[in-house]
Amino acid sequence: MSKRPLIGITACRQIIEPHYFHVVGEKYIDAVVDGAEGVPLPLPALAERLPLAELLDCLDGLLVTGSPSNVEPHHYGGEPSKPGTRHDPHRDLTTLRLIPAAVAAGVPVFAICRGFQEMNVAFGGSLLQAVHEQPNRRHHHPDEALPIAEQYGPMHTVQFASGGLLERVTGTSVASVNSLHYQGVDRLANGLAVEARADDGLVEAFRVENASAFALAVQWHPEWRVMENPVSLAIFRAFGEACRERARES
Repeated sequence: MSKRPLIGITACRQIIEPHYFHVVGEKYIDAVVDGAEGVPLPLPALAERLPLAELLDCLDGLLVTGSPSNVEPHHYGGEPSKPGTRHDPHRDLTTLRLIPAAVAAGVPVFAICRGFQEMNVAFGGSLLQAVHEQPNRRHHHPDEALPIAEQYGPMHTVQFASGGLLERVTGTSVASVNSLHYQGVDRLANGLAVEARADDGLVEAFRVENASAFALAVQWHPEWRVMENPVSLAIFRAFGEACRERARES
């Protein structure tokens, strides 16, 4: 049996009274352990203090997680956020450096929700701060009063790009996905290729075109109960295999 790959998982910096903590959601840890069959390593949001080259030499993969916070708009030339919007500047300064460095180093990268938005911004793209306020766009966030299992239930379909990575690894061209985001892609960065669109045309997944390893981002949450969803599991299995390949070569 091959050695399990070491997969870094980005953390959020939050106050849990009265101190700051660096936190990772258990569902992402579970998805790395069970879905990607890797060893999870939470990565603190240390911004410029995180030694990228040393870290990437140790990692076999990088999972960039979702979060309740949003990327600060000044990173992509956007208008100031509405009052009450949650931000995590330490995470921004960590991931916006870490993602392109990981791709350049050949570390497999899988980015989810906020991570999807971060990857677009990291490569020079921009974001919509309120997708539901755009013409011809649906609501992409459920009623937060619903039980958590219902919030993470299927909300809309996505169409995978013909011949793309998602179609190849899942064996299907259409999937029903959950949807828990207010923000989304406005301008897709140069060098990123669309892998999926929602039924209203919104970009829901992309890959880094010239990456030497797996480099995929999705707007939905495949980590949620990953073992119960064949499409989600197929994506995490493909990510895990890319991580194992790097581990074998190191």
